[in-house]
Amino acid sequence: MSEIRRPVTEVAAGILLDGAGRYLLGQRPEGKPYAGYWEIPGGKIEEGETVFQALKRELQEELGIDIESSEDLTMLEHDYPHAYVRLHVSIIRNWRGIPKGCEGQQLSWQSISEGIPTVGPLLPAAWPMLEKLKELLL
Repeated sequence: MSEIRRPVTEVAAGILLDGAGRYLLGQRPEGKPYAGYWEIPGGKIEEGETVFQALKRELQEELGIDIESSEDLTMLEHDYPHAYVRLHVSIIRNWRGIPKGCEGQQLSWQSISEGIPTVGPLLPAAWPMLEKLKELLL
């Protein structure tokens, strides 16, 4: 029996790291799949965009910030019931503005050294991203 391959949705995810070693999580708003779950900010990569261009656009829309640079962290895939996603995960250390929930979402700064986030539930694909971040920083 042959496997039916679902379309792959390319997604850029940006882990904002502040000077205190904290990272930012956002809560998915009502009306989106997994509403109420916490995630690394980001979104779909549009046709013709690079990962950085998608991050710049998405984080402006979601958080009201302008990112200046990013560092590739990892790429991973996750099969959600609503979509099969390929996540291009970057670390962002430099941005202009103060992150705010432009789509009405709650935000929470978390300490990487604390281990498990103090908010939840987390989107399943966020866990491997945070594990990679810990490997890099701790």
